[in-house]
Amino acid sequence: MGIAAAADYTLAVSSASVKLSELALGIGPFVVGPAVERKIGKSAFAQMSIDYDWYTAKWALEKSLFTEVYENVEELDGAVNALAKKLAEGSLDAMKKLKEIFWEGTDDWDELLENRAEISGKLILSDYSKNYIKNFKSNI
Repeated sequence: MGIAAAADYTLAVSSASVKLSELALGIGPFVVGPAVERKIGKSAFAQMSIDYDWYTAKWALEKSLFTEVYENVEELDGAVNALAKKLAEGSLDAMKKLKEIFWEGTDDWDELLENRAEISGKLILSDYSKNYIKNFKSNI
């Protein structure tokens, strides 16, 4: 989920699904949260964080997490190859400038992500999280 949210352009197959399951573990999606929220918006991020269900590729496309969705891996592979070719033929300087614009407002993310990781680190040591992990391991 975090990788898809951090990408500027995300392709997927229709069978793909996404989930933020951290709350079940007793923490929250604090570290991936800024990228996810930036990509899909605060409301959809809150929805995913609170109910931690699986969401379909269609949902992810509607929320702009995915840029395009393909019916099968063969179609996806073709689209990836076509996009790679298009990007390889384009201006690197222009793409660099575009990426700077895409990521405006994220200059403080090093500090933000460190603070969010600290929150997760403290919460994962809670009795709730320890018990959840213990129960999860015993059900594998």
